[in-house]
Amino acid sequence: MKIISDSNWYKIDTMKTLIKHGTCVTATATFQSDILIEDEKITRLAPDLEIDSDLQIDASGKLILPGGVDPHVHLDLPMFNTVSSDDHYTGHKAAAFGGTTTCMDFVVLENGDFSQSVDVWMQKAQKAAIDYSFHMNLTQFNEKIAKEIPSLMKMGIQTLKVFTAYNGRLRLDDGSIFQALRIARDNGMLVMAHCENGDVIETLVNEAIKNNHVTPEWHALTRPGWGAVEATLRVASMAVETEASAYIVHMNMAGEVDMLKYMRERGVKVMGETCPQYLFFTLDNLRQQDGAKWICSPPMRSKADNERLWQGLSENILQTVGTDHCPFYFDGTKPILYEGEAIAIAGKELGKHDFTKIPNGLPGIQDRLPILWTTGVNTGKITKNQFVAYTSTNPAKIFGLYPQKGALMEGSDADIVIWDENKKVKYGVAMSHQRTDYNLYEGWELTGYPEKVFLRGKLIVDGNEWKGKRGDGKFLKRNVGEVL
Repeated sequence: MKIISDSNWYKIDTMKTLIKHGTCVTATATFQSDILIEDEKITRLAPDLEIDSDLQIDASGKLILPGGVDPHVHLDLPMFNTVSSDDHYTGHKAAAFGGTTTCMDFVVLENGDFSQSVDVWMQKAQKAAIDYSFHMNLTQFNEKIAKEIPSLMKMGIQTLKVFTAYNGRLRLDDGSIFQALRIARDNGMLVMAHCENGDVIETLVNEAIKNNHVTPEWHALTRPGWGAVEATLRVASMAVETEASAYIVHMNMAGEVDMLKYMRERGVKVMGETCPQYLFFTLDNLRQQDGAKWICSPPMRSKADNERLWQGLSENILQTVGTDHCPFYFDGTKPILYEGEAIAIAGKELGKHDFTKIPNGLPGIQDRLPILWTTGVNTGKITKNQFVAYTSTNPAKIFGLYPQKGALMEGSDADIVIWDENKKVKYGVAMSHQRTDYNLYEGWELTGYPEKVFLRGKLIVDGNEWKGKRGDGKFLKRNVGEVL
């Protein structure tokens, strides 16, 4: 925006950007159109626009997508005497290079105080480079907390995350989850659920340690998949009884897809998310010499589970693809260069001799769109429109941001990705802006990659050039979302 002045008057001249000759891809349609951006918004969407502009971009032969919306990330998260290695600048920068312009992080609840806990995360996010919002981890429950849950809506947070695992740390008992679902129902909120069987996990972990089974594969072997299936059905059943909505995060089991299909066919208001890592990797990756790289919760499963999750996407059983981005160094004793500075952060080497001490989490915030395009769209497993739905429009709708985000519409934020579907790259840590020392997709040959990325009309990624900065991102107060 330019301000022109003389001694008598001021005139505000809005910056105009015109994108010409592109092919727009939304969740429901593909069409030729030009796009006019003014004052951070899309103001015109029509073919053959002839308008004077400050910046004109020729998108001939390129696709125009709404910026990605990642509903599930963990930035600057304390864990196991360290912290996830991406913060709200580095993680957001990486997201932008991958075509994502909005991320949703999780607030850690401290001392049962919602306001204080949100303030801590607001401080962390002052360096945000893209737009962001928060979910609240509901890891404590009592009468006082129950009464204060509705106050989150005034803060613009309409989601609670509950855990059926991590006994004694994050888990709520079923009765508390049941009550949280009722409170959410009455206040237009949504309950997200991490579904595993905490009691079974605790038993198996104790047995593994007693028998000196401490290598990385035991992380998966002590978290059986059928516990996730059972817990998914259990949470969905409570949603039925309370007439509430539930969203199952990071689905990784074939049986979870089956349960989701079963419940949705019977009118249950339950939705499901998966993540790219669960589409490709298995227990065998944890058995590799560098198996700690693949440690996350829930863990990798089997090829059959990979295939069923792909079917869940192809058949529109699932609703979103998030990342659960929570990166740690593979070897945090060795610094890496990030923006010219040598940085070392303790990571997975903390559990070198004990899988229970390996920080649980993977990098993925930049990888999501390029990996899913090459392996999903280019192979015909999902369409271009499904790609946009899963990575942008559906999360925007579910989490109360649509049509501000996740849309190419007049009046929507000008979060736009110019996508080159023919660009070939050899992917890996050298191309990634995630602040860690490895990449799950090292050496993968990809076809299809972002060329330019706009955040509210500002060009923040131009090829390999970073034009964004700390503080560019805005906190998004969310409204009541949709049940898809």
